Amino acid sequence: MIVIDHLWNSLGTTPLLWLVVTLAAYTAGNALQRACGGTTFASPVLIAITIVAAILVGTRTDYRDYFAATQFINFLLGPATVALAIPLARSTRLVKENLAGIGLALLAGSVTSTISGIGLVWLFGGSRTVALSMAPKAATTPIAAAVSSQIGGIPALTAALAIVGGIMAAVVGRTMLTRLNVDDWRAHGLAAGVAGSGIAAAQVAARNELGAAFAALGIGLNGVLVGIVVPLMVHLWKW
Repeated sequence: MIVIDHLWNSLGTTPLLWLVVTLAAYTAGNALQRACGGTTFASPVLIAITIVAAILVGTRTDYRDYFAATQFINFLLGPATVALAIPLARSTRLVKENLAGIGLALLAGSVTSTISGIGLVWLFGGSRTVALSMAPKAATTPIAAAVSSQIGGIPALTAALAIVGGIMAAVVGRTMLTRLNVDDWRAHGLAAGVAGSGIAAAQVAARNELGAAFAALGIGLNGVLVGIVVPLMVHLWKW
């Protein structure tokens, strides 16, 4: 046992080890989803997070050490998000033709997310700080955390809520829209971008280029809108 602990302590600080663990966990998630017939309920992201978290807890590895070792993956998130602009550029004409509907859907989604988040915290007796952390959760994680810090929330809590929200949107979003007979990829993409941010948007992008374009639009515009609407609502809110 002592030898194993010593070996792990030696390897645990090696960036390559944690990169392999992370990629292997996501690969396992993809394999499990395929084995389940492609169901969105077997989300590769959720499975990978569960596996990696279990390994971190089991090996008593500090999250800061893990994060430092996987900076390369974190760096790739930026180019991956920017790459969503490619299908968006190819769909400029469709975006212009649907500006009114996009604007209404974006406003409704953003405001509903903010009000419902604050309302849930208030309903269950949560503190103002938790409510402020909940308010910007629908935006992409970096924007949500920045807005949370600006209005007096807890950025780390907001980031966790944004990630959980993204996973939930990826798991149930497409199934829910399909059952409501919404089969337009523009709607699927915009809903993923507004409600689920990058995680749900990536799932849509893997299935349809038009959906990817509207998902990218939803992520960008919702981030801007959250940065304006949430501080304004908090300024007017006297709870």
